[in-house]
Amino acid sequence: MKFCKKYQEYMQTQDQKKLPAVGFKNLKKILKRCRTDTILSQNSRRSQSPSPLNDSPHGSSAICPHHCAVCDGTFFPSLFKEMSEVVGCFNKRAQKLLDVHLATGFRKYYVWCKDKLQGKHGALVKEGKDLVSYAIINAIAMRKILKKYDKIHYSKHGQAFRSQVQSMHMDILQSPWLCELIAFHINLRERKGKGIRSSELFEGCSLVFNEGKPSLSCELSDTLKLEIGLTCSICLDTVFDSVALTCGHIFCYMCACKSGSVTIVDGLKAAEPTSKCPLCRETGVYEGALHLDELNILLSRSCPEYWEERLKNERVERIRQAKEHWESQSRAFLGI
Repeated sequence: MKFCKKYQEYMQTQDQKKLPAVGFKNLKKILKRCRTDTILSQNSRRSQSPSPLNDSPHGSSAICPHHCAVCDGTFFPSLFKEMSEVVGCFNKRAQKLLDVHLATGFRKYYVWCKDKLQGKHGALVKEGKDLVSYAIINAIAMRKILKKYDKIHYSKHGQAFRSQVQSMHMDILQSPWLCELIAFHINLRERKGKGIRSSELFEGCSLVFNEGKPSLSCELSDTLKLEIGLTCSICLDTVFDSVALTCGHIFCYMCACKSGSVTIVDGLKAAEPTSKCPLCRETGVYEGALHLDELNILLSRSCPEYWEERLKNERVERIRQAKEHWESQSRAFLGI
């Protein structure tokens, strides 16, 4: 079965959820129309001046020029808009799912009753599976349509567009919520003694250690494999109390606070807009930082001794910073 048909059939099964999608069929029509216009244009030039110079240097009259007003003016804007909607929808639904799973006390009772999911862990797992499938098939759709663009235009503009999307953090595989869903799956799978039966979200998902360095490894499909490193590039140790900046890089919370020149009392939102990510040097990445709660649960279970040691050390540092903060606040209040 061709991917276009497979993609349409999949999205039809998701009609009730009203999920945004990549207009794969419409984008293919744009490319087809572009190729048809190019053939007509080249045939016209040949009839006016039959010269071998008019032939394509690559032996195909269906090759579009490197810069095409038809494609560049319609294809890329449409694809970018659709991918933005897909990523936004995925992040929002993943956040809602994990909020339900991590809710405690009265909030947990309220959220579960509101969403009619009380006691239905199977419903949570199914929603997680559906979200991952949604992410995978849309990631494949984007890769395939950009590959087709490059094939028709005999260019690398499709690859360049994909790199641009990744630099803007609009690639769905870069989403920190996907990392959280992977950790959510492993946490449910390894949960014991509570009578919870957790089905597989996807195959080949695990926390692996290579020479003591942890990473999340997931074979999302036959053509997609995701590796997420869990070593903080600041302290060079396993991330503790991990956070993901909006650029997608993961650090320890305290390390991120140091790099953002803020205290743990003020938090990352207090970082200056000019503060840069220690890795990619992008600015404005601290305010929207995401605490990776599911990942923290997974690492605390997988590395209990390390986690306990870091917890003791950071508790001392947190107390020290909190004490200094309130002393400075008191002196400011008293005018000392």
